[in-house]
Amino acid sequence: CLDLFAFRDARWNLILEGLRDGSIHTNTRFDCRQEWLAVLDYPHLPVNETNRGEIVASFDQFIPVVDFPARPERLPVCTDKDDQKFLEHARDSQAQVLVSKDKALLKLGRKTRALGLFAIETPELFLRRLVANPQGL
Repeated sequence: CLDLFAFRDARWNLILEGLRDGSIHTNTRFDCRQEWLAVLDYPHLPVNETNRGEIVASFDQFIPVVDFPARPERLPVCTDKDDQKFLEHARDSQAQVLVSKDKALLKLGRKTRALGLFAIETPELFLRRLVANPQGL
């Protein structure tokens, strides 16, 4: 989300196009969005009072907050306890893919797939699959 909305990284334009045209569906839950908002305050990011509102509005336009009931499937435990909520939301929303650059989450990708749940992929891998099979995501 930072790459898409704060950095406007052109490498992910196909992902942004998919969000715009509705071919990629995303959502988040309240506490995940709150963490993202807190990250926007990190001093090394290109976020200031002038562009913060636009960045948040872009996020909210494409990534609605949706509350799903907790599902019974067990999850692996993330070494970063603050990231466990992202795994829970991916499970509860029955996501196909959790796209992340977070190393602690990416390490769990094999485990979530072995449990028959979702993939955890870098944006690079997600984009490669999207280009290879645009209808299959």
